Amino acid sequence: MKVEKLATNRVKYTFEVTPEEFEHGLSHAFDTVQKDVEVKGFRKGHVPRNIYETKFGIESLYEDAINHVLHHKYHEAQAHPDYEIVGQPDVDVDFAKIKIGEPFEVSLEAPVKPDVKLGEYKNIEVKNIDITVSDADVDKEIKNLLGQKAELELKEGALELGDTAIFDFDGYLDNEPFEGGKAENYQLEIGSNQFIPGFEDQMVGLKSGEKKDLKVTFPENYQADNLAGKEVTFKVTLHEIKTKNLPELNDEFVVSLEKEGVKTVEELTKTTREELEAAKKTQAEQTMTSEIIEKVVNAAELDVPEVMVEDEIKQYKENIANQAKQYGLEYDMFLQMNGITPEQFDVQVKVESEKRVKTTLVIEEIAKLEGIKATKEELEVKYVELAEQYKMAVDEIKKYIPTNILEKDVIVNKAYLFVVDNAKKV
Repeated sequence: MKVEKLATNRVKYTFEVTPEEFEHGLSHAFDTVQKDVEVKGFRKGHVPRNIYETKFGIESLYEDAINHVLHHKYHEAQAHPDYEIVGQPDVDVDFAKIKIGEPFEVSLEAPVKPDVKLGEYKNIEVKNIDITVSDADVDKEIKNLLGQKAELELKEGALELGDTAIFDFDGYLDNEPFEGGKAENYQLEIGSNQFIPGFEDQMVGLKSGEKKDLKVTFPENYQADNLAGKEVTFKVTLHEIKTKNLPELNDEFVVSLEKEGVKTVEELTKTTREELEAAKKTQAEQTMTSEIIEKVVNAAELDVPEVMVEDEIKQYKENIANQAKQYGLEYDMFLQMNGITPEQFDVQVKVESEKRVKTTLVIEEIAKLEGIKATKEELEVKYVELAEQYKMAVDEIKKYIPTNILEKDVIVNKAYLFVVDNAKKV
């Protein structure tokens, strides 16, 4: 096998095909087509090869024969230590030069993983994030718990932030009603920011029975194209105002929360602080890790093959389609319910896919440079974790996930930790 670097991320593998190898390919090609061949005087699928070649020409078998031969040669290319093929190769062969009984050359041109020139990836400085939980944080969280148990009561007077409004609304664009812009007896907590910016603020001050026209502008990225960036008018009629009647914070309330091991206000305050501290710590670690990895990736130089990004995009979209199917929704409807158009999603997925591919390539290069390996013990632990996750026996999960795939995953995760552990928090 002759290997030639053609250009950035593209390699040509040239093989010599012996007469014996080509004859094997021709036999395979004939066996494949024979079952569908019909020639007068022979039963379908029983035409001898010499008769077939006389009628159709041996050249009609060349393409399938070459593909069969290359199927075996491809493994040689994949095993080359200097390059890793990352996409479907193109076949380069001059059929006019093929002569039965003589060797000839055939080539594969394939995209390969790019060379990665690492920048600084050790001692990366990242600003430490304060994870202190204040008394005010604890009080706010407990107030939220009280709010979840609150009862709504009718209120006299004007509508205020935090109150719940029961109202009708009717939306108009250029004096014409638009689809989805109408509802009756709609219930909304004012200040929850569930509606278009400005809508809830303009309702403040209304009294039960009053009407008002609200002028608001839809965001530019609103999922409905006919409304995106447009000013509309909502005719609103307020029917009732309700306010939250919070329960008293006492041991009885704490018991009603059914938190394990938490029976008193003092215990609730303590566990709430601990939960907030744990959440802040996790969030801080995730934020700092993302910043560290981003700095390492941005410091590296590489040209990402487009085919790798396309494969990542395809996989990402398949995952989204499967999620939509689980909810019994069409793909576009699933996106719309998540507040994004297919066009916006395509742009977002491309950016995220490029980032993921680039990050993986950089981390893999760090693992290679640092000699990071996966031990047998680590692989077994990972298999056990996956078996528990998918509720399968370990032996069964091994049939679906080859060791080499799992090994790569373990190595990449260890390399991530290596980078993060070697960073400096300042």
